[in-house]
Order: sequence, then C-alpha cells, then structure tokens
Amino acid sequence: MQGSDGKAIAQTAAVLEAAVREAGELALGFFRKSPRQWAKGEASVVSEADLAVDHFLRQRLTGAMPGFGWLSEETEDDQSRLTAEYVWIVDPIDGTRAYLAGQADWTVSVALASAGRPVLAALYAPVTQELFLAQAGRGATLNGEPILTSQAIGLAGARAVGPKRFLQQLADHDARVVAMPRIGSLALRLARVAQGQFDICIVGGNSHDWDLAAADLLMHEAGGLLTSLVGEPIIYNRFGLVHRALIAAGRSRHSLLIDLVRDD
Repeated sequence: MQGSDGKAIAQTAAVLEAAVREAGELALGFFRKSPRQWAKGEASVVSEADLAVDHFLRQRLTGAMPGFGWLSEETEDDQSRLTAEYVWIVDPIDGTRAYLAGQADWTVSVALASAGRPVLAALYAPVTQELFLAQAGRGATLNGEPILTSQAIGLAGARAVGPKRFLQQLADHDARVVAMPRIGSLALRLARVAQGQFDICIVGGNSHDWDLAAADLLMHEAGGLLTSLVGEPIIYNRFGLVHRALIAAGRSRHSLLIDLVRDD
C-alpha cells in the first residue's frame, strides 16, 4: 500500500473497522465469565481473553496485509517491525484490570503507523458500542459522527483526568479545574478528550506505543494534540516503546498546559 493510494487506504480502513468489531465481540464472549488470568511482570495482568483477541487480530490483519509489521502488547516483539513501511500497533484489551473487574471502560485499540506516526486508527468500546475511527488528514468520528476537541482557552471549568500530582498543579493555577473520574482504558481516556467529553488528559510515565497510537491519531484528527510535556510529538515503532509523561488537550489550550505542567 502506498501512502498516496487513497483506494488502498480506504480498503485497509474497512478491514480494520471490521476486525476491531469482531475482536470486541470475541472479548465480550469472555467478559464477566471469570476468564483465566496470570500475573505479567510486577504490576500487570493478562487474561485468556487478551491472548485470544491478540491472536484473532494478528491473523486477520496480517493475513489481509501480509507485508505489514506487527507490534502488540501481548505478542513477543519481533523487531523486523523496525524496517517495515507500515506497522500495526495493537492493544487487544486496553484496560485489562477494568475488563476483569466486570467494568465497561475497556477497549480494543489498533493503529496503523508509517514513518513513526499513526495513519489509521480504530478504538472500540464493546460494552457501550462506541467505535472511534480516524484516518490521517480525514478527521475522526464516533459511530460515524465527526468529533472535535474542546477549543476553549484557559482552565476555568476544564474537565481534567490524570495523576493527582499533575491535577494538583492545574488546581494550583486555577481552583476551578474539575477532576474527572479515572477511566480504566488509557486510550479511552484520551478519546474522551478527542470527543470533547473531557478537556485535558495528562498521562503519567510508563505508557507504551500500544496504549497511545490509536488515541493519538484520534486526538490529532479531532483538532487536539497529544505530546510530551515539552510539546514534542510521539514517535512510534522505535526500538524503545516506553514514553514519559504526556499531555492531551485541544490546540487552543495545549500551549498553556505545556507552560504549567511539570514532571517533578
């Protein structure tokens, strides 16, 4: 697929949309049925549902586009992705702890990246049947309707989500900032900013490519920005996959936040 080939991109987007919908249905088949689960590292968990969805998406997406690279939270990293022109970046179930607790705020998150940036994105919340889609240069939608970040300026009444230390920095500047409840899926937290339901999302350190790539494109195409705390864009599909603290907001507010928020 060439980046300038609109027909090929549209076909890939259609495959992606169908795949995440089916993946969501597969995950729902395990949901609230006590799937097997295992500790993963020191502070994470994985379930048989994560692995099943990961396997399904890899078979479906790489089967349809065999030359594309693959990067997933639940697949051992094959660094051949580093030389691929296009790479799928996947979190089969983003918000696994919420999923295993029977909560609704988990998602299937998939992006297609090229030259370090996402060009297609799909984020699906199966319980609430919310499907976010984005294509570079073509905007972002929720269930087919265009979405837009808040374009307000200033912090008065801004609805913000993030680690307490960062929210306190905002409140110190303007006590009228409204702290919003945490959402289990990081990608969905960011999508809530993209759709204008939240105004600000600050991401603590230790997020990974698969947590961010789909939501990053949603933010950008909805008129917002997701960057480092000094305003740098996120580059994906590098050797290192872990990112430091990040900030997401509409473009009109983003520069103010860069001046206010510090990762002490």
